[in-house]
Amino acid sequence: MSQDNQILDEKKYNKLIIVLSVVIPLAVAILFGVKIDLELPVFLPPIYATINALTALVLILAVVQIKKGNRQTHEKLMKFAIALSVVFLVLYVLYHMTSDSTTYGGEGTIKYIYYFILITHILLSVAVIPFVLITFVRGITNSIEKHKKIAKITFPLWLYVAVTGVIVYIMISPYYV
Repeated sequence: MSQDNQILDEKKYNKLIIVLSVVIPLAVAILFGVKIDLELPVFLPPIYATINALTALVLILAVVQIKKGNRQTHEKLMKFAIALSVVFLVLYVLYHMTSDSTTYGGEGTIKYIYYFILITHILLSVAVIPFVLITFVRGITNSIEKHKKIAKITFPLWLYVAVTGVIVYIMISPYYV
């Protein structure tokens, strides 16, 4: 594929990336204000914490695979990581639409650590969306050098979000009613 075709392919995705990068956080924020009277058959926080842990593992495996030159396996793992993130997001929103938020009960220094981790997790979970989408598009359009460049930023951000999601769950889990 020529350089010009790669640029055209990337540009056709740019509007979608912008729309998704704005719509996803807005939709989540709006849906947090919607409460539905529904009792779920399962308690979702440990499930979506597990999905976060699995996402972190898949991201690490994907990096290992690309460093070994296994591009197809890398691509499959990255698509799986994106799918896991979508499932996580759906379950997370569903939980918050059907349940009251849990207040963290720790005191002292641990409380500040928890809120630091939580706030950075939330902010970076929003910020990582365009990075993931741009990185993915550069991969599927075969803009490999550009893909590598942004992946060096996307990977640690996404990994941080996945890992801190698990940490937040572990820290707040004693306070679930």
